[in-house]
Amino acid sequence: RLTLLGLWGEPAAVHMALLDEAEAQAAIVTLACPDGTFPSVGRLHPPAIRLERAIRDLFGLVPEGAPDDRPWLDHGRWGVRQPLGKTPKETPATGDAYAFLPVEGESLHQIPVGPVHAGIIEPGHFRFTASGETVVRLEERLGYVHKGIEGLMAGATLGQAVRLANRTSGDSTVAYALAFSRAAELALQAEIPERAQWLRALMAEMERLANHLGDIGAICNDAAFSLMLAHCGILRERVLRAADAAFGHRLMRDRIAPGGVTADLAGEGVETVRTLLAEIRARFPELVELYDNTTSLQDRTVTTGTLKPELARQFGAGGYVGRASGRGFDARHALAYAPYDKLSFEVPVLHEGDVNARVWIRIREVEQSLSLIDRILDRLPAGPAMAELPVRSDACEGVALVEAFRGDVLVWLRIGAEGKVERCHLRDASWFQWPLLEAVIEGNIVAD
Repeated sequence: RLTLLGLWGEPAAVHMALLDEAEAQAAIVTLACPDGTFPSVGRLHPPAIRLERAIRDLFGLVPEGAPDDRPWLDHGRWGVRQPLGKTPKETPATGDAYAFLPVEGESLHQIPVGPVHAGIIEPGHFRFTASGETVVRLEERLGYVHKGIEGLMAGATLGQAVRLANRTSGDSTVAYALAFSRAAELALQAEIPERAQWLRALMAEMERLANHLGDIGAICNDAAFSLMLAHCGILRERVLRAADAAFGHRLMRDRIAPGGVTADLAGEGVETVRTLLAEIRARFPELVELYDNTTSLQDRTVTTGTLKPELARQFGAGGYVGRASGRGFDARHALAYAPYDKLSFEVPVLHEGDVNARVWIRIREVEQSLSLIDRILDRLPAGPAMAELPVRSDACEGVALVEAFRGDVLVWLRIGAEGKVERCHLRDASWFQWPLLEAVIEGNIVAD
């Protein structure tokens, strides 16, 4: 009945974050692993499987009874095994063969896609098994560009570490910076200026707006309706330019840090953002109508890639993936953090669980973000935007859950007595969404 929020390791311990959605409470369980093993969670709860494989790759801790002991992040090209464990082991970086799951049956063929793709996207390998045009299995292999950020953070100052957090996921730089900063501030028991809290929310909603507009257009383009991509791409570009004018960076990277924000709303920033809202409100409804009334689009998106509500619940699917399949969790609402605890907004939920439902969740979230940005600008308080962090002489820990456009981002942080990062774990919503793609694609045609 609990939701797995995260599972991560250290050289001699594992930690598991859990959420009780009914009570809106979260907790972290820690288990020491003096003998280098821990009982597999994935044996009983499939969402933990890839997380356990990552723990084994990075720290060498063995999940006993795990249903899948294949490597996940380690492709045999690092030149070292268990790089974050007690005893890293040098090894030739020659690459390892990967054992894809066997598939049996008549008239089956395999379609390998990636890891090199015809676009500026992260490399990933997708092994389709199909019967004619119908997909009977998809197996993913990811981790080709694992950046080692958690290793780089160890021993870093908070200033260095928040820069790494900003670079964890390019489309969610604001969300990661916010989650890291909130975790650090909770650990240090720091008070944050009220203006900084509202500016952070403004950046987060602008990031959400840009990504949803881009996604809506890209989905339509995947169904060969490039007109929507063009118009949505223009609106996304308008958001990025407004962000640049308001905060000095298109993605608002390095604008949030422990203690507040590093860039206040510049010059005519408020008017720039209000002009942006007016333009989107004028143009977006026509695009929504175009999407809804284009039969060829509906043929591709309705009943395609249906995620069953019970799977969304089991995997704790966040963002539009979960909300399109009946799971209405939103960290801004369920575990409200400032200033969302002072703002009312709707969390759109649908139950069809198909591509069309996920598009409509994005559409409704665009509308909610427009409304939220309006009210944030109306209520933006005056005052400082950055506070000095308190100095502590003891080690401390903090954890934060922040709603990014794709779902919730978890950051757990331990700061040492010298004020440097001892250990930081960052978890994207996609850890629980990628496995679901393998489930929802079954029975669909390759083109979809």
